[in-house]
Amino acid sequence: MSDLPSTIRVLVAEDNALERSTLVDLLAVLGHMVVAEVANGTEAIEKARQFTPDAVLLDMHMPGASGVQAAEEIAQALPGTAVVLITGDLSLTLSSDDVTRSTAVALLAKPTPPAALDATVRMAVTRARELIEAKREAAQAKEQLEARKLIERAKGILMRRTGSSEQEAYRIMQRSSQDRSVRMVDIAKAVIDSEPGMKA
Repeated sequence: MSDLPSTIRVLVAEDNALERSTLVDLLAVLGHMVVAEVANGTEAIEKARQFTPDAVLLDMHMPGASGVQAAEEIAQALPGTAVVLITGDLSLTLSSDDVTRSTAVALLAKPTPPAALDATVRMAVTRARELIEAKREAAQAKEQLEARKLIERAKGILMRRTGSSEQEAYRIMQRSSQDRSVRMVDIAKAVIDSEPGMKA
């Protein structure tokens, strides 16, 4: 996406102080802003809510909430935040359930080469934003479809009541919508609700 900022705001959660410090320094060198650094999953959840970062780097194994648990809570609270899990355990695998619940975009091995860290963080933020946009568009399309269905039902009621044509019934609702400064779908709901035994 073209509107991705050059500086990404990152929260780092790593219980090993040396590794955490290395990650923070590396992100700064790469031009990103570390908004918070924490040593456990519980703090990661609190700080993510406080700072709303673009991305969260979570160590898989931390005291308190694990990386996956923290990722799950952060994903629910802040659906637009990208989650990247990091681990020193190269034998580690994530179940499909872990991936779904955490909405993790990537799993990085430690130590992570700078170029791989930068690319992963940037890709994760882009993916998270695309996902939010796709969900928003899907919700909008669903809402528009529901509105069209209601308008069609209301039109049918008006045609039966007034003996008007389909176009005339539509114009009646359109005029009413403009006169009252309310949406067509709300006029349609009112027409349907006024019909005995019917509800929008």
